[in-house]
Amino acid sequence: MHYDSFVDRTPAGALMKQTPVTFTLTAPEAKVATLLVSKADGGMQAVVMHRHNGQWTATIMPDSEGLWYYAFRVETNTGQVTYGTVAGGFGGSGQVYRDPDAAPWYQLTVVDRFETVPDWYKNARIYHIFVDRFNNGNPDGHINHPKPNSFLYGQLSDDPYYVKDGQGEVVRWDFYGGNLAGITAKLDWLQSLGFTALYLSPIFEAASNHHYDTADYYRIDPMLGTLADFKALVSGLHRRGMHLILDGVFNHVGRDSRYFNAFGHYEDRGAAQDPASPYAAWFTFKHWPDDYKSWWGVKDLPAIKKESASFHEFIAGGEDSVIGYWTGLGVDGWRLDVVDELADDFLREIRSLLDHYPNRVLIGEVWEDASHKIAYDKRRPYLQGHELQGAMNYPQRQLMLDYVNGAISPGTFARQLLTLKENYPPEVFAYNFTSISTHDTQRVLTALGEDRTKLAQMVTLWASLPGNLVQFYGDEAGLNGDVDPLNRKYYPWDQVDDEIFKWYQAAWAKRDDPLFSGNAGLTVIFDGEGLGILRYLKDEAVLVGFNATDRTVELNPQACDLHLVPEKWRDLIQTMTISAHSSVTQLLPKMTK
Repeated sequence: MHYDSFVDRTPAGALMKQTPVTFTLTAPEAKVATLLVSKADGGMQAVVMHRHNGQWTATIMPDSEGLWYYAFRVETNTGQVTYGTVAGGFGGSGQVYRDPDAAPWYQLTVVDRFETVPDWYKNARIYHIFVDRFNNGNPDGHINHPKPNSFLYGQLSDDPYYVKDGQGEVVRWDFYGGNLAGITAKLDWLQSLGFTALYLSPIFEAASNHHYDTADYYRIDPMLGTLADFKALVSGLHRRGMHLILDGVFNHVGRDSRYFNAFGHYEDRGAAQDPASPYAAWFTFKHWPDDYKSWWGVKDLPAIKKESASFHEFIAGGEDSVIGYWTGLGVDGWRLDVVDELADDFLREIRSLLDHYPNRVLIGEVWEDASHKIAYDKRRPYLQGHELQGAMNYPQRQLMLDYVNGAISPGTFARQLLTLKENYPPEVFAYNFTSISTHDTQRVLTALGEDRTKLAQMVTLWASLPGNLVQFYGDEAGLNGDVDPLNRKYYPWDQVDDEIFKWYQAAWAKRDDPLFSGNAGLTVIFDGEGLGILRYLKDEAVLVGFNATDRTVELNPQACDLHLVPEKWRDLIQTMTISAHSSVTQLLPKMTK
């Protein structure tokens, strides 16, 4: 008895509602086979399957979007069994369960419409900048408008360090002096490296260096520059055919903001100053004014009520709203911080507003598989066609790290990667927002134990898989660092690691080859130790082999299960000898007919 969701369901992957989908179970020993189908919000149906030469088929047409789940009930001469997927709910080959309650069911993603992304975002190479830590564009190097009760580093090479009180709260924010003008000054350099878009950490006025504690959504932080500096950056990007993605932080604001105004630094009557403030309804006070709901208990970040209609209107209510204003000034896309904390109706409002502007994109910070994310006991319909166009691809990042670090086998890597492909709408998977370091993680070199050989392999794997490359500033220069604040060092302009830089350049250049574009086909082959990533178009294909072990291995197609490989390519794959912690590329012979 056998079923593999990657090949035995037609069409494969996510599908639109009202699309017929056929399931084929191989079970010559079965007397009766039944397809069990259940929608995530309840209700189950049993569909009798039809037999033909030992295979059983059934076709259904899901009538509504959402997550559907399925398994097979099979009657044999020895009794009734259930065929479901493996533990963890991953796609691919499943197994027989005697106890039906023990059988995990397969996921079927059904959407209202397939998400699409603008042409500029397809195969975009995106450079992620933590603005204070990148470059100071002032010719004399002076720092714009230093903040009170903060400190500036004596040397740009100093490691970041937080000054905290006994409760662990930062009491002196630290700054290096990077600014928007510094980014504009580097646009030619960034374009020469092949980058087509920038993603900036928050740039609106705030008390901290990270600016996730927004103080004024309509003002550029004075340390980062002026509105004129912002417009110059946008103009410089668009003149070069490049694009800009901003970080939208709409779950919380700063304690030191015009909306909360705990310290009275703003003329506005903030919620912490006056219970009748126009902003008071945005917040939840347990005891006014000093006990309030905040993001994960961080008192510096008062949380916005999820259901606050006035806040939703303020952020996404039209062309004069926060998103409308900045998008009207040329912002090409938004990455939504902690999107799990935002209500679905708010997300739809944001998406609806952005849809009024041509060629914009909306990305969400989701750390798990975004197709079935549950947040606050509610399944989130992020990818159903009306909310996000993509998510931060943390699951794929973790898979790559686990494989290169030897924590998972090639087979586990293959199953979990192809499960993401199966669960996500096609363009979401093809062009997902894929970083190997971010401001919220260890830098990749540190995550790999400072092993440079592993880093070279990791960077090649990153470029070989689908997903837009999102390059965290400084990784290419050799920066390391544990989590915040050590992952937020200043760019080492005078101490770039040339060897590491060349590895990244090769990875970026790989994306010039259409075989590594988002719309190229993907499958995976593997044996006990070797892993092969096959990318293919109509008449050409390339296989990139990887070895995460400490010894040389052979990736022999005769020892691999090739059932996931399109038949026309199977006989063309040759044995690859791969050194320890390295990769080998094999271009398959081009099809002539």
